[in-house]
Amino acid sequence: MEFSKVFISAALLGFLGLLLRLYNALVAKPERLRSALRKQGVSGPKPTLLLGNILEIKKARDASAKATSECDGAPVYHNCGSFLLPFFDKWRKQFGEIFMFSLGNTQILYVTQPDMVREITTCTSLDLGKPTYQAKERGSLLGQGILTSNGAIWAHQRKILAPELYMEKVKGMVSLVQESTITMVNSWKKIIEAEGGIADIKIDQHMRSFSGDVISRACFGSNFSKGEEIFKRLRSLQEAASKRVLATGVPGMRHLPTKSNRETWALEKEIKSLILQVVKERTEAGYEKDLLQMVLEGAKNSDLSQDAIDRFIVDNCKNIYLAGYETTAVSATWCLMLLAANPEWQERIRTEVVEICKGQIPNADMVRKMKQLTMAINESLRLYPPVAVVSREALKDMKFGNVKIPQGVNVWTLVTTLHTDPEIWGPDSYKFNPDRFANGITGACKLPHLYMPFGVGPRVCLGQNLAVVELKILISLILANFSFCISPNYKHSPALNLVIEPGHGVNLLVKKL
Repeated sequence: MEFSKVFISAALLGFLGLLLRLYNALVAKPERLRSALRKQGVSGPKPTLLLGNILEIKKARDASAKATSECDGAPVYHNCGSFLLPFFDKWRKQFGEIFMFSLGNTQILYVTQPDMVREITTCTSLDLGKPTYQAKERGSLLGQGILTSNGAIWAHQRKILAPELYMEKVKGMVSLVQESTITMVNSWKKIIEAEGGIADIKIDQHMRSFSGDVISRACFGSNFSKGEEIFKRLRSLQEAASKRVLATGVPGMRHLPTKSNRETWALEKEIKSLILQVVKERTEAGYEKDLLQMVLEGAKNSDLSQDAIDRFIVDNCKNIYLAGYETTAVSATWCLMLLAANPEWQERIRTEVVEICKGQIPNADMVRKMKQLTMAINESLRLYPPVAVVSREALKDMKFGNVKIPQGVNVWTLVTTLHTDPEIWGPDSYKFNPDRFANGITGACKLPHLYMPFGVGPRVCLGQNLAVVELKILISLILANFSFCISPNYKHSPALNLVIEPGHGVNLLVKKL
């Protein structure tokens, strides 16, 4: 009898303790964070219990999709941010350039105030790190690059994949880019010949095949076929993760065995197994001069645990996927769409390519001289940046501008808004006008630090240099061999699948020169 009373009392205390913990996590802590921001004059839409502003966001997105029908052909005005994230436009008009909102019990500070953005993007402190919800979902590929919230591992990752070391690898990849581009160009020639001189080509998969071939060989060397398998599954993981972005902050959702979660868990397990199998084969086979070897050597010389080393290797392979594969493919697709819709720019760049290359395959020295092409790529990345949002979390209490940000608050910088704000870029900010970059990025707008297609500052995307080299060689070779225009089958419908990509692909009518 006495034992039963003790057991019941212990169970009751445990239950009450659990309730208190839940109350703190779901109600008290989120309100405490919001209150700290409200006291500083930061306001925002009123959240609901557990869901925050998720329902309002979903409603706004659904209404935007209904109101904005798909456009036949390329539009004159490019404002994908308003199409994809209409609620931010509404809240920005209502609450200003700094406001707060909630995804479940995750509290987010939205910032597009220029001076504060500069402070955030140039912050080198490890106290501003990858959001905790992303760290908990390592396979989700959310955010820009794979950055761990563990300061020691993050610092080690930056040391191993430092930009100057990465650039040395990029120089050695030019021949791979050339070979993969020639393969793709020859495949287009065969398609066009089979179609009688002009072909309607859906270019998305061709761009992915090209980019995947380059990065698989660059990352996995002689085992590139296994790399292609890994990247295919990472693409599937990206699609699965994009379906559950809005549920990110809903308590417990990532643990429930929903169809999306089960699919994600299975893919994460398979990807990890494939990557570590390649690592084992590499260890047995010996040294190769590629990106994987660079990661392995860094991990070997660290004092990390084996579990941390495995996570480091797997996360960096995911980083390389997003930075060197998906980013390049989607950026090339958008750039070719814009050149197809603007034949005068297509001809200007083609003339430049012919003059510089003189019938030769473009190399690194040649593409550096292609000013017109650089301007067009910069403009394309301005209108269609690969990533819509740069997300960070205050891992300790921090201060940016006049705002003290409590530990646990996420900070979001909306790239699409900063890239198209008429106050920054002028009255033609929604139009394709590469001439704005005639004097480089610093001369393109009033506040050049707000141009961040690959991120900026210490957390800039490590794959930026490789992506730009790939884009220049690919587009210059395509222009040297083909003319193209928008196909009647093209439907303009940007979609946010972690990266901004064409919802229905890009169809071009391509003709061999």
